[in-house]
Amino acid sequence: MYPLLDQIDTPGKLRKLDRAALPQLARELRAFLLSSVARTGGHLSSNLGTVELTIALHYVFDTPRDRVVWDVGHQTYAHKTLTGRRAALDRLRMAGGPSGFPRRVESEFDTFGTAHSSTSISAALGMAVATQRKGEQRSVVAVIGDGAMSAGMAFEALNNAGTAGADLLVVLNDNEMSISEPVGALNNYLAKLLSSRLYNTVRRGGKEVLSKLPPVRELAKRWEEHMKGMVLPGTLFEEFGFNYIGPIDGHDLDTLVKTLANVKALKGPQLLHVVTRKGYGYARAEDDPVLYHGVTRFDPAAGYTPKASAKPAYTQIFGDWLCDMAATDTRLIGITPAMREGSGLVRFSQEYPARYFDVGIAEQHAVTFAAGLACEGLKPVVAIYSTFLQRAYDQLIHDVALQDLPVVFAIDRAGIVGADGATHLGAFDLAYLRCLPNMTVMAPSDENECRQMLYTAFTLDTPSAVRYPRGAGPGVPVQREMTTLPVGRGEVRREAKRRTQRIAILAFGSVVAPALAAAEMLDATVVNMRFVKPLDGALVARLARDHDAFVTVEEGVVMGGAGSAVAESLAAAGIEIPLLQLGLPDKFLDHGDPAELLAGCGLDARGIAASIQARFGQRPAEIIARPAA
Repeated sequence: MYPLLDQIDTPGKLRKLDRAALPQLARELRAFLLSSVARTGGHLSSNLGTVELTIALHYVFDTPRDRVVWDVGHQTYAHKTLTGRRAALDRLRMAGGPSGFPRRVESEFDTFGTAHSSTSISAALGMAVATQRKGEQRSVVAVIGDGAMSAGMAFEALNNAGTAGADLLVVLNDNEMSISEPVGALNNYLAKLLSSRLYNTVRRGGKEVLSKLPPVRELAKRWEEHMKGMVLPGTLFEEFGFNYIGPIDGHDLDTLVKTLANVKALKGPQLLHVVTRKGYGYARAEDDPVLYHGVTRFDPAAGYTPKASAKPAYTQIFGDWLCDMAATDTRLIGITPAMREGSGLVRFSQEYPARYFDVGIAEQHAVTFAAGLACEGLKPVVAIYSTFLQRAYDQLIHDVALQDLPVVFAIDRAGIVGADGATHLGAFDLAYLRCLPNMTVMAPSDENECRQMLYTAFTLDTPSAVRYPRGAGPGVPVQREMTTLPVGRGEVRREAKRRTQRIAILAFGSVVAPALAAAEMLDATVVNMRFVKPLDGALVARLARDHDAFVTVEEGVVMGGAGSAVAESLAAAGIEIPLLQLGLPDKFLDHGDPAELLAGCGLDARGIAASIQARFGQRPAEIIARPAA
């Protein structure tokens, strides 16, 4: 089915192919990726767009000896296919299968683990400097998209790379044509010319001669910059100290291979601008690259249609609340760091475009921008994934919490995220939020509570966060009317029937439902704590008086999390009571089915009951059979 691709399981075999065979390999590789992702789900349009670039990089560079660092990493399925993992892709992003992103533990060809944006240039520069320091001879390449180039970290790295003196190639994969217009033969010719040894030898030699004649040298420099600026959008990168080459057609393998071969021989920092098209080769993905960015299983012949859920996802609950709230309060401003679709802001962006800000992949800026808005009396709402808020922690502390500004953080993807794995694990937000002065932290147990918590957060004049998991909740109907919840107050959802050996399960957020199911097995009290900070210390103290043991349950790390808050509250009140803390373990969880991962952490109903039984010696069957006292 794939005559050429079937022969390639390492880049070494790829490099043995005649260059004329590469276009056929690209067609086969693209067809394989479309078929494979349609069976497993995953990132599609971004991977279809980098087929030729991936082939050219492995064809020209001696990988893995030469280092190639992929930014973000959701465009590396072709890379995984060509580096010995093709057979394993039928379990892509599933337990035991390959990650959807590069991982150093997965392959020697994955030179740096990535999944968050804009890290590639920094990492590659570190490798290039290390190579120079050790006296080794190898090339180092960073592949970064134009979207990732919007982050400050990318520019910090460019600024450093321009003066570090190391040999580094940055490939700017411009897949949205946000930097340049579509390119043609003239641009390809210019790129090959500007990357050639002859051009660069003459360029360096001319500079050496002119260095003795300062006025003429300055004139020549200005002429060169002017001429390049007329035909190429590379002046910015030249100012950073890079030799800019491009733009070239990223789907023209002949041009890619020739240009990369030329650039490989150059010294110092080089930037190659490559223009690609997301979804290339599959018309439906080309027409709607956003829809086909991340897909579940589908039939390529029929096209992809997202499956409607019987229950609304928390993301939708947030998006609907945001629009409803905006209709009643003109001070509301919605902010997202390049996650409009993922965070549920599509409708808001359409209905309130003047109050919607997508700041790009710039989490730090998003948080401080929100702080500035709050200083002037507006009410900013920052929609952000738990794992992405980590990138703006200094701004969260210094610019928001320290100044006690009323910024609302709607934190999506909290807890286990499933197929995206360890890099997107929202396990740490409760721990890193609850230690901040002035911060109110809420965790809803269902859809309606999420809406009411968002409204409660919006009414506060201090920083606040509402964290909710990926996907749908237990299916509780959402009330359109919005009411404020009493801050720092939990609610008892179930009372134990027995009067002795009573256990109280203090559950936070998404694990209230499995805690209730476990309580039915054990005849335990269950409390929906609602607030991680401020904690309902009065309720905790009251429960301690008529219960024999406490169990805390949270979909976050145990160390420093909500259970720790309960332990601190008990210690402050001088209360001694057996305490079992259940939550995510002290390790990074791999990708897999969310329900299976949750069960593996003992956070489903059976796992919670089993942990309580193991700690306190009670068997569910015996307790159920025992009549209430």
